[in-house]
Amino acid sequence: MKYILLSMIFAVISSCSSSKKTTNAKEGTAETYAETITSAELKEMLYIYAGDEMRGRMTGSEGQKMAVNYIKDFYVKQGIPSPLGGSDYFQEIPASYFDSQKEPADSENVVAFIEGSEFPEEIIVISAHLDHVGVDDEGNVFNGADDDGSGTVAMLEMAEAFQKAVKEGKGPRRSILFLHVTGEEIGLYGSRYYTENPLFPLANTVTNLNIDMIGRIDPNKEDTPDYVYLIGSDKLSQELHDVSEEVAKKHSDLELDYTFNHENDPNRFYYRSDHYNFAKNNIPVIFYFNGTHADYHKISDTPDKIEYDLMTKRTKLIFHTTWEIANRDGRIVADKL
Repeated sequence: MKYILLSMIFAVISSCSSSKKTTNAKEGTAETYAETITSAELKEMLYIYAGDEMRGRMTGSEGQKMAVNYIKDFYVKQGIPSPLGGSDYFQEIPASYFDSQKEPADSENVVAFIEGSEFPEEIIVISAHLDHVGVDDEGNVFNGADDDGSGTVAMLEMAEAFQKAVKEGKGPRRSILFLHVTGEEIGLYGSRYYTENPLFPLANTVTNLNIDMIGRIDPNKEDTPDYVYLIGSDKLSQELHDVSEEVAKKHSDLELDYTFNHENDPNRFYYRSDHYNFAKNNIPVIFYFNGTHADYHKISDTPDKIEYDLMTKRTKLIFHTTWEIANRDGRIVADKL
């Protein structure tokens, strides 16, 4: 009886030890940090960022200034530093740069930075535009919840996940620049300004992953809503495209739809968001997009219409793709130039 009791005790201890090993094996992995990206947090932030108080975030407006301060305050709270140093998270853009506008005003990109542990000079740029189209003559606010509040708060959630990894000694091997650009709606100004005045050499920029509208469902995809459109992934780098595909198969059930990636796409979406200013400089890009919908550029693009669970899936996919690019042994190359 004594031997049976001892055997039972040993079995319990072994079981607990095995369970502990399994748990520990999962700690510090991409999956661990991806799970910190939640629909509840995305929703909470988007209702603020795309709320009426931001007045549609028109470039140079008071509402846009509120928006950039909201983003800055998030990074400060998370302890994610600025590449500019100290408390300066704004890449200032003078009014003269917006000379094609009727009433040009100063604006700014917002930047935050996580330095890589092994290849700090190699930079992955994640971008989303922080602006929208403001208020109409009747005082109606264009909230821009999908365009591009969705991309903005997705970036914030991803940054928080990467910062948690840093705090636990699992930070990325390559550096990540979180670039929130202004002036997209009036002509891709913020991303053009960055590529003309880069904070890090463009030659050291590995890739740009650009997020512009990931919170809704294209009416043409209502029967198959678990998708995201990818544009540009194979334009400059077959390697980037292949890595993106591998990550999706391993970590996501989303369909990667390349409908708008065709060279003869009449919508020309490849040329219409901020990734294009990086692509013009031979930097491999991926543009993540849900397609247009009935509320596109209307006052009805509001936070209550966002598909938060789907948006979370898309954000996690982008996080996993970034994680893989940041931590793989070799740098992604533009192999199709």
